[in-house]
Amino acid sequence: MADGVLSPGVNLEAFSQAIAAIQALRSSVTRVFDCLKDGMRNKETLEGREKGFVAAFQESLHSVSRDLGELERLSNLVGKPSENHPLHNSGLLSLDPVQDKTPLYSQLLQAYKWSNKLQYHAGLASGLLNQQSLKRSANQMGVSAKRRPKAQPTTLVLPPQYVDDVISRIDRMFPEMSIQLSRPNGTSAMLLVTLGKVLKVIVVMRSLFIDRTIVKGYSENVYTEDGKLDIWSKSNYQVFQKVTDHATTALLHYQLPQMPDVVVRSFMTWLRSYIKLFQAPCQRCGKFLQEGLPPTWRDFRTLEAFHDTCRQ
Repeated sequence: MADGVLSPGVNLEAFSQAIAAIQALRSSVTRVFDCLKDGMRNKETLEGREKGFVAAFQESLHSVSRDLGELERLSNLVGKPSENHPLHNSGLLSLDPVQDKTPLYSQLLQAYKWSNKLQYHAGLASGLLNQQSLKRSANQMGVSAKRRPKAQPTTLVLPPQYVDDVISRIDRMFPEMSIQLSRPNGTSAMLLVTLGKVLKVIVVMRSLFIDRTIVKGYSENVYTEDGKLDIWSKSNYQVFQKVTDHATTALLHYQLPQMPDVVVRSFMTWLRSYIKLFQAPCQRCGKFLQEGLPPTWRDFRTLEAFHDTCRQ
């Protein structure tokens, strides 16, 4: 049987013998049902009919068991045929003897089938969308424009007066926070936020988008020698360096390009929670100090205080 003609992954001789075994198994199963159908016949006495029926039935069952075992043996010799897909040289992966450990070929076939199905459905979707007319009349545009609420400016370049109005409204929202706005380099604004007598924050803005924040202590110098805001040097104290890192994380969290004024207001609300930087205990461990530092993290949603290691 091992000397039979081989095609890629298939033993043809074992394959032909397996077909013959299937036919023999079908015949054996048919004889079983014929035996059950005929019942106890051709015997004069009841005892003889019973013995003859049991003997014939047992022989039929043994024949089915024998043919089924032969079919299982041949099925192991047939082998697995390689699937015919236009995958070029990747078909050689199916010849890997350790396919159970590295099933690259089967995974490749699955990805290929998925890609074909995706391409088919994408074509159907494209045909349906092309049937719909995307043109609107001037009347429809006028009606939809009246119903649509007025959107906030979303461009990167906003009028300076608009930025001044937003910052002024935020300054009036928080009495314990003072905001000084300046434009040393043209239209881009820079804010000096003083939070009580706790800390000072330099906020570098590009139009109404916050680019950078530097947190320093209330008593630290925030100006350079020429009188401009120092946007490069960090605080001399580790606690404010930690707050600076958290403020940078907050800028990544509060992102809403369609409504930049909401982003600035949300960030200032979060920053205002540091008014009790040295007074609020950690909400997890209940301690005021951990490794010599107060709780420097503020939750973005609840604004609760946590130590940097307790927030995990």
